[in-house]
Amino acid sequence: MSCKVTITRDHEGRRLDRTIRSIWPALPLSAIMRGLRRGDVRLDAVRVRDGGTRVSAGQELFVPWEDPAEETHRVRARGTVPVIWRGENALVIDKPANLLVQPDVKDGDSVVSRVWAMFGAGGLGFSPAAVHRLDRNTTGVLIVALSGEGLRGLELLFKERRVDKRYLAVVAGETPPEGIVDAPLAKDETGNIVRVEGDGKTARTRYRRLAAGEGLSLVSIELLTGRTHQARVHMAHIGHPILGDRKYGDIGANRLWRAEARRPLLHARELIFPKDLSGPLSELAGKTFRADLPADMRAIIAKQGWPENAR
Repeated sequence: MSCKVTITRDHEGRRLDRTIRSIWPALPLSAIMRGLRRGDVRLDAVRVRDGGTRVSAGQELFVPWEDPAEETHRVRARGTVPVIWRGENALVIDKPANLLVQPDVKDGDSVVSRVWAMFGAGGLGFSPAAVHRLDRNTTGVLIVALSGEGLRGLELLFKERRVDKRYLAVVAGETPPEGIVDAPLAKDETGNIVRVEGDGKTARTRYRRLAAGEGLSLVSIELLTGRTHQARVHMAHIGHPILGDRKYGDIGANRLWRAEARRPLLHARELIFPKDLSGPLSELAGKTFRADLPADMRAIIAKQGWPENAR
């Protein structure tokens, strides 16, 4: 089983591994890496083992997987995702809990495969691609690129930290009114655990308490950097872990609220885009996208008697 596709302008200058993942959204990263290691991937008949190799429009890509068009009938059987907004170059969705952004097994369920099934590929050369990540059980606003130009522009925008990412979370204990957590983070790839370590990558989180009581707080969280598990680890670091978090959380609080908190109660509330955007991103200029709170967080707020405007 093999396939040949021609790289389109949508992928000009992109990394090879990301190009492959965009064309074959149902293919797990492990399969892509295995194909590269074995020398099963070629560009213009030359074997390529480095996923970071940049591709060019017009190149012929040979891979050991089936034609991406053949995968369509499988991913169409998956569910859908709620759409907040759709433009020409980007799609904003409200990600539900217990759903990966990218598939972790072949033909696995994910945001990307659902979006691909809902809207199709932009021609053989490009399929919808997630611009940033949310953990499997984090809900809320997520943006997906619908074109190569949109993807390149959005990746640069996020890299330059020009998009404000704001979250809401229910945490253990009563937090200070507000604060900034400035603690470097390092990831243990083996155990998928992130720790505060002096030689880790710079990580900064701003938080503000919106309401408190009964041993819990509702906080607004702004990620000033974008590290893996950043909000979860930083809140745990200051002694106020996110309720329901089995990896970094408080065992006692999780046990007390186990009926209401079956996941980490972290919600990507808003994405705020700058006003000075042009070209393919002009449709996003000055826009704020907001996702309503999921039912489990609304239930906690109601049970606590916190005011509606605390949301």
